[in-house]
Amino acid sequence: MRLHGNARTCPKSRKLLCARVREQGWTVRQAAEGAGISERTAHKWLSRFRLDGEPGLADRSSRPRTTPVRVPEDRVSAIAGLRRLRMTGPQIAEVLCMPASTVGVILRRLGLGRLKDLEREEPPNRYERRHPGELIHVDVKKLGRIKRPGHRVHGDRSKRGRGAGWEFVHVCVDDATRVAYVEVLEDEKASTAVGFLRRAVAFYRSLGVQVQRVMTDNGSAYVSFAHAAACRLLGLRHIRTRPYRPRTNGKAERFILTMLNECLYAAIYQNSDQRRKALRSWVGRYNQRRPHGSLGRQAPMTRLHQSLNNVLGAHI
Repeated sequence: MRLHGNARTCPKSRKLLCARVREQGWTVRQAAEGAGISERTAHKWLSRFRLDGEPGLADRSSRPRTTPVRVPEDRVSAIAGLRRLRMTGPQIAEVLCMPASTVGVILRRLGLGRLKDLEREEPPNRYERRHPGELIHVDVKKLGRIKRPGHRVHGDRSKRGRGAGWEFVHVCVDDATRVAYVEVLEDEKASTAVGFLRRAVAFYRSLGVQVQRVMTDNGSAYVSFAHAAACRLLGLRHIRTRPYRPRTNGKAERFILTMLNECLYAAIYQNSDQRRKALRSWVGRYNQRRPHGSLGRQAPMTRLHQSLNNVLGAHI
């Protein structure tokens, strides 16, 4: 049962009030004062107790028995159907010759007030490759370059570091082990993305991992001819996410969020060089020592060494 936010009594205190009057000889006024309510309210609970017993002390719905102006159910169904055709509230109101405010109330009551409410929520599609290098996830995060501390440091909004430009954090995460490779570069052009991909593949090769597939979004750098040629030369199969579906590349997205929360946004940096040094140190800790929730609290490098040892053991 859900009580009103300003209720002075609950079913137990109402039962106590009735017991004081009926069994202990209290007057209604005394019982009302003891419960902190009016005599009228005390009489109401006593009357309900006499009629229905203890169940009568529960709150009743405040909904009226009849609502003559209530919108008919067939009209509500029509509103819901038009909304699922992606019509706006005002458009539905115009088609059905109804007040827009009434349509808005009905849409909110049905849980269809926002466009995203029309999309059926998909169950999580979690997956993990079995072997290192089967799939790597690549993405880019755009960051404002730091020339001097901003107003969040010195508190003076008149002294802002405008015109500093941007820098781009290119990230790569192995699906099976979560071992990450990160570089801060000047742009996100195709040539830059290709160079980063080659260095990332070389990094994993130095760890004994042969990369087979790479997953990216549909950014201009990743759909370019240069990137396609680089994938062919490196022997990689390129997988692109569906448009407007960042969750498909979720491991890279999650790594970026962790990187922002634990490093890039977690401290005050005097300049971009200081932030880059902190990022290099954090990536080293992430790979070598940081417990990862999806890996049974193991560090990514620990998972990598276990995976490689298992593969070697299987061929002995």
